[in-house]
Amino acid sequence: QVQLVESGGGLVQAGGSLRLSCAASGSIFSPNAMGWYRQAPGKQRELVATMTTGGTTTYADAVKGRFTISRDNAKNTVYLQMNSLKPEDTAVYYCNWNRIPTIQYPGDTWGQGTQVTVSS
Repeated sequence: QVQLVESGGGLVQAGGSLRLSCAASGSIFSPNAMGWYRQAPGKQRELVATMTTGGTTTYADAVKGRFTISRDNAKNTVYLQMNSLKPEDTAVYYCNWNRIPTIQYPGDTWGQGTQVTVSS
């Protein structure tokens, strides 16, 4: 099994920045994909960004140009740099690990979630 530990959420004013981190441990298979999804109150969980070990990425249209996903494969860690944050980015952000190296769909392993709140 794979365990995911997220960090870096918090409260920030609109226009500010945050950086999320997610470290994976356990039975790590490579290649794989790691990414971020988010869920706002009353809404479904949605893709934010995901990245394979090979460097292929995908982003939700709503975050393109503002968020950047990166990863350190040696540390099994994925990062999400979030700039120019907007109140509509407020959500619980979940890390995801997929043993299949694809950006098309999430894997079955989720982190506990970290709250990001953007005030206007």
